[in-house]
Amino acid sequence: MHPVFVNAGRSQAIPIWFVHSGNFDSVRKNIGEQGRSFVASAGFEAKAGRLILLPSTNGTLAGVLFGIEGPAENAVDRFRPGQLSSQLPPGSYRFANVPHDSRLAALAFALGTYQFTRYRKAETRDVRLAVPEGVDGKDLSRIVEGVTLCRDLTNTPSNDMGPAELETAGRELAKRHRAKIQVTSGTALIRNFPLVHAVGAGSARAPRLIDMTWGKSTHPKVTLVGKGVCFDTGGLDIKPDTGMLNMKKDMAGAATALALAHMIMSRGLKVRLRVIIAAVENSISGTSFRPRDIFVSRKGISVEIGNTDAEGRLILADALALGDEDKPALIVDFATLTGAARVALGPEVSPFFTDDDALAEELYRAGVAENDPLWRMPLWQPYAAMLDSKVADLNNVATGGQGGAITAALFLRRFVSAKTWLHFDIFAWTPAAKPGRPEGAECQAARALYALLCARYS
Repeated sequence: MHPVFVNAGRSQAIPIWFVHSGNFDSVRKNIGEQGRSFVASAGFEAKAGRLILLPSTNGTLAGVLFGIEGPAENAVDRFRPGQLSSQLPPGSYRFANVPHDSRLAALAFALGTYQFTRYRKAETRDVRLAVPEGVDGKDLSRIVEGVTLCRDLTNTPSNDMGPAELETAGRELAKRHRAKIQVTSGTALIRNFPLVHAVGAGSARAPRLIDMTWGKSTHPKVTLVGKGVCFDTGGLDIKPDTGMLNMKKDMAGAATALALAHMIMSRGLKVRLRVIIAAVENSISGTSFRPRDIFVSRKGISVEIGNTDAEGRLILADALALGDEDKPALIVDFATLTGAARVALGPEVSPFFTDDDALAEELYRAGVAENDPLWRMPLWQPYAAMLDSKVADLNNVATGGQGGAITAALFLRRFVSAKTWLHFDIFAWTPAAKPGRPEGAECQAARALYALLCARYS
């Protein structure tokens, strides 16, 4: 299990009582006269995020009161307990009463311990949590491991996370789970994945396509496709400095696919899993692809380049075409694709697109249950005309500058024939720290989809 979780020793663990306006009086009855006097003298109030440490008669820590939102409040953060792991002193703790959701509270507690420590030492906090009764600690651990993998890969700056390093991450995961992996680069990439090669041609770091498979061939096929743009300058249509600053995270779609793959393989779900990652750097040089260039994709669809900064959909087009050839039961892509998605839904809610109404409803419910917020956006077919080109089958950008997340999804839809397709336009970043979600890279949509797949294929 993940080091933060312990199965044994609940009786010795320090109790944490979750309090709000509705249960404060009843909780105070359980902490003894000394505890009640200490709480009163300290002026503690049962408000969300408030914390008080209760001393014992010998000066040790007897317990903790932690404020959460009450059931009647409009905005309940079920990850609020993630705030605890950075505020508690070292020790082993247990939940003395049930918060809104014990499983999510324990997950948030563990996710809140995350630190990105590759380049500097961080304070080691030996804070552990006894797994709540009825909660599968092993499954929580694999989810935390997957999220940590995604955060680490995405937080790593591009000088240490190029296409080759992303390939290494894929190979390490494949080795861990005894999966098969194949990588296409060089002339084979030009021949088989021309859009991937075109986007990566301007960089000194060679582009490649990573293809991992795992599981029995007789099981339902689930294919994950990840956008792996390890840095995006915008190409010849160069981004302004503010737009380029955080582009190390433009490979977060690939990191998310690997994170979900870890969860699936660790759980041993009965699927034939395939993970396809197009890994490139969109850079600027004499060999960069240009506006008005035309390329014939793997699927045979010709694409005119209207803007070199719309590169993600190009590499995904070839990767999706490959995955679609296998006729999977479900094909999913993850991509930090459009700013329009952020304008529409902000950084916390991930839009998704699909033609499958039943799948959309199932996924939405999973997102609510997992506190992994998702919202379905329309594949509004009339907007497809915005992608028309006078000299090719498609333009990679739409005319008019509106509905950008929708037109990007419609572009991708041309390269997939399966109805059971999901497209996630993720932000993959927490701009300001929240409980269980430190500032920086975030793994979005993977936990919800993992829950859906577990319900189908466990």
